[in-house]
Amino acid sequence: MAKEQHKKRRSRKPLLLSLSIVLIVLGLWFSTTSTATFVKGYMLYKTGNVEAQDFGNKPESQSIKIAGESKESEKSVTPAEQEAAELAISSKYPETPQIGDLMGELIIPKLEASLPIIHGTDEDELEKGVGHFAQSVMPGENDNSVLSGHRDTVFRELGEVGKGDLLIVKTHSGTFTYKVRQVRIVDEDDRTVIVPKPRATLTVSTCYPFDYVGYAPDRYILVADLVSSE
Repeated sequence: MAKEQHKKRRSRKPLLLSLSIVLIVLGLWFSTTSTATFVKGYMLYKTGNVEAQDFGNKPESQSIKIAGESKESEKSVTPAEQEAAELAISSKYPETPQIGDLMGELIIPKLEASLPIIHGTDEDELEKGVGHFAQSVMPGENDNSVLSGHRDTVFRELGEVGKGDLLIVKTHSGTFTYKVRQVRIVDEDDRTVIVPKPRATLTVSTCYPFDYVGYAPDRYILVADLVSSE
């Protein structure tokens, strides 16, 4: 009887050893992927880790490509829309930025946060900061400029920002202040988020719900109008 129990204990050792190895490997994988991404984004959020650039003053020579021509409205606008359009810059982005370029910074006074804006919204760009949807206009231009970010990194507290709050975008072409007009919760496939707008608009998007475990099915959207430009 004792021999049989001894044999059973010996047969369990390889199984326990295998399980231990699997758990160690999974732990290493998690720590170098999800956790690394979270920590990187969290540090961006807490420190406002924008590279040393003076986005308030445009230098004669720029090492960062940050531009793009503005879109002109092809349809008639109301007086109110015309007034808003006059706030927007007409064509101060001489070049189109390349994917991965640092464009500027997004300042959220409500959260006391300053976040780098990277041109592009693929994972490589979103790991570095807030992504600018490449098919949308540049900040300050007429139409819809779209920014996106991860809810568990740079936009972890975006749910505290609502109607009436300010969003400030700084680039080498100026400082553009937007005021949140609308908060929307939409399905992830809702394409109205990126549709053209008749005036200078900033649309900020992140996954929702904020505390959802796994891939979140909805999007938290802030729609803001340009109220001043410098």
